[in-house]
Amino acid sequence: MSGIKNIEGNFTQADGRYAIVVARFNSLIGEALLSGALDALKRHGVQESNITVVRAPGAYELPLVCDKLAGSQNYDAVIALGAVIRGATYHFEIVAGDSAKGLSNVSLQTGVPVINGVLTTDTIEQAIERAGTKAGNKGADAALAAIEMVSLLKQIG
Repeated sequence: MSGIKNIEGNFTQADGRYAIVVARFNSLIGEALLSGALDALKRHGVQESNITVVRAPGAYELPLVCDKLAGSQNYDAVIALGAVIRGATYHFEIVAGDSAKGLSNVSLQTGVPVINGVLTTDTIEQAIERAGTKAGNKGADAALAAIEMVSLLKQIG
């Protein structure tokens, strides 16, 4: 295997410009995810001047905002944060599904990593657990994925 070229992203080359788009709907969760993402980016050496935070109304609006940011060519990665919590109606499936598909499409169409840090949970308690308590902070996880993707794409060229 010594002749195989192996390319992997890492967390030591975090230089890049990052946009974080956070949904205001379910803001208690969104702001906790944002705190985790900002902490992770800063801990890995990203300068505050290379981070832009944008607030969108909700998870359904995230893909359009991320598309504008990714298409601007001002960012090396875009991180989408928010929470869609199941209710008694079909609304959950529509918002969660369309948001996820939209974010994926933006990434593929622009070539800019768009990291989906939108929680989809059955209860508010599950969302709280994933926004900084028992299950860690998924905003921080999304930021780490962004750093790794920026590193990986730079190596691929």
